[in-house]
Amino acid sequence: MTHSVPDGRTLGARLKQGDLDVAPAVLNLVENRSPAAQEQTGALLAAVSPAQLGREARAHIVGITGPPGVGKSSLLSRLVAEWRGRGRSVAVLAVDPSSRRSGGSLLGDRARIETDPSDGAVFIRSTVAGTRLGGLAPATRAAASALAAAFDVVVVETVGVGQSETEVADVADTVAVVVQPGAGDVLQFLKAGIMEIPDVLVVTKADLHDIARRAVADLQAALRALGATATAVLAVSSVAPPTGIAELAAALEAHRAGLDLRRRRLRARRMHALEDFVTEYGERGLRALGGRRHAERWLAEQDPDLDVAALEHRLAERAHGP
Repeated sequence: MTHSVPDGRTLGARLKQGDLDVAPAVLNLVENRSPAAQEQTGALLAAVSPAQLGREARAHIVGITGPPGVGKSSLLSRLVAEWRGRGRSVAVLAVDPSSRRSGGSLLGDRARIETDPSDGAVFIRSTVAGTRLGGLAPATRAAASALAAAFDVVVVETVGVGQSETEVADVADTVAVVVQPGAGDVLQFLKAGIMEIPDVLVVTKADLHDIARRAVADLQAALRALGATATAVLAVSSVAPPTGIAELAAALEAHRAGLDLRRRRLRARRMHALEDFVTEYGERGLRALGGRRHAERWLAEQDPDLDVAALEHRLAERAHGP
């Protein structure tokens, strides 16, 4: 018995109307890697593309990343409550690094984020990881792009320090890296250039007072040495009573307000198409394009109004012929 695949254009139309109830069906579609589902995912992304919306999608796409055990889920619980207090609808895509299979199961990150289960303006779903710790699967990229048409805030939460920040930056408008006091590894990553410069650095456990303040000062000094003085560094505490959460929400919004959003989203769509192409055709396909850097330069020359599916099709034609 075969299961029918939802119509991507219909899902896209509902998202454009602000229908938040369609979110589970969107996730089920983009996580289905059958050829029919992938075709409908392309139709979905085309339906919510800027060309169809007449603008960039409404949501602020926020990447939240950092080492395991740093307190991202507790922080997200507080942030979601803060956003909801401001009347914002929120979707959270918590990337599961432990498995490449989802099956719709309730995974750990989702279970740790505390929300009101009766609140229809909050959607939380664990999604599968990519091929390495902190990596993003095509489903995560597609889900973030699609849900951004209906929700006010879309969060992509992932794990790791280093490569994962680069991948999240290809999806998110604003990237926040969460660390805890005494996180010397983060300082070393910054100094060595392993970590992409985050848009916001968040030090947890501000209730430790002097230790947290020292961590903030150390990170600020490291950023000054790199010439990254625009990066905000904040200390927060998720334990009751929480502190710094409103300030963090304001810092994230301030970064979004200063963005050339169209330029950042355009790059995100091009990187999305390239990653989808690599997922389907592998390194051999990438070599047929002349390597990643050559492919990125070629993508930068394409029509900015092309959606992800159209860009991926052009990549395939360039690599393998019509």
